[in-house]
Amino acid sequence: MDAGAAVESLYRSDWGRIVATLIRLVGDFDLAEEVAQEAFAAAVEQWPATGAPEYPRAWVIQTARHKALDRLRRQARYAQKLESYVAQQPNAVTEPDPADNYDIADDRLRLIFTCCHPALGLEAQVALTLRTLCGLDTEEIARAFLVPSATMAQRLVRAKRKILAAGIPYAVPETPDLPERLDAVLSVMYLVFNEGYAATRGSLVRTDLCAEAIRLARLVRGLMTPPPREATALLALMLLHDARREARLDASGDVVLLEEQDRSLWNRASIVEAVPLVEEAFADGPGPYALQAAIALEHCRAPRAADTDWRRIVRLYDALAQVEPSPVVLLNRAVAVAMVEGPAPALAALDELTELDSHHLLHATRADLQRRLGAYADAARSYRRALALVGNDTERRFLERRLNEMKLLIEQSERPV
Repeated sequence: MDAGAAVESLYRSDWGRIVATLIRLVGDFDLAEEVAQEAFAAAVEQWPATGAPEYPRAWVIQTARHKALDRLRRQARYAQKLESYVAQQPNAVTEPDPADNYDIADDRLRLIFTCCHPALGLEAQVALTLRTLCGLDTEEIARAFLVPSATMAQRLVRAKRKILAAGIPYAVPETPDLPERLDAVLSVMYLVFNEGYAATRGSLVRTDLCAEAIRLARLVRGLMTPPPREATALLALMLLHDARREARLDASGDVVLLEEQDRSLWNRASIVEAVPLVEEAFADGPGPYALQAAIALEHCRAPRAADTDWRRIVRLYDALAQVEPSPVVLLNRAVAVAMVEGPAPALAALDELTELDSHHLLHATRADLQRRLGAYADAARSYRRALALVGNDTERRFLERRLNEMKLLIEQSERPV
């Protein structure tokens, strides 16, 4: 791997680990992010000439630490903080710490629970963790919340200021305090996984984010005894979706729809692991993650796409809409309704989802239903609208293929017999 590829790979896989460690070291979210960016910029400049170091993550952390130290030296008002900081930190990171993996995992848990402090609003908790732990940019986070980027930028600034002003500790809370933060922590992991499963930009799948979300879900589930049902359900949900990863793209990197996937490529070990977790999560009444996991399990249980129990899936979506009503849930329910009752009633349901007008999936779904009804001109218009909104290159190629198919069908229908 050349130096440039090594930097990019490290950024994608370890940004959250590095920033979490730097926040612990410098005690400031903005400073940690800024010096991490500067350290990666230094790597881009230096590694092509010197070669990637033996321990690239340690190199970036150490470089960022020195940059933070330089900044603190230049600011007289931080003199006391600097003295304490220098006294506590090692002089160099020249070899991997034997406890490196444990420390970094612990830093990431600290970061999640710091961001998910109840003094912050739930959306601010989730957004800040996505920014700092996962390195998602403001636009990506805004997409997850269906709000403008400028609105999300303001929320992130306010959240960081509140953490500093309130002196919120950088620590995993004691067991009695865990439940009040659990909902936000689970929301964070869910949105991290979703960004990995259908990335805003670039390739459709970001395996690093999916793996990180699953790893963190296992850690959080083990923090409480007995494990919270929704933490168990979320782990099952992510395992079931991730089990289909290898079948979601073809050899050219293009999207393969669920009904066309080679199910022999699905990870059966993940599915087997998830089944008892779904059953455990359904005890005493399912929550939203348990219902979503049950829907995913219906797909994974079907040997062929034609064997899918779509009626049960519609019932599960009905239950999900009761416990967690959202336009995205109703969009997915409409897809299931189309499989049971046909495209027309599903299209009528989409007309009610005006909140999703700026989301490409609404228009892509409408286009597919119109295509199935033979309304090719309407479908072409909907595909064009979806293309104007999509950010992911893989999805863009799929939508362009569909649009070209509609153009061909329109031409054929207009030819004289």
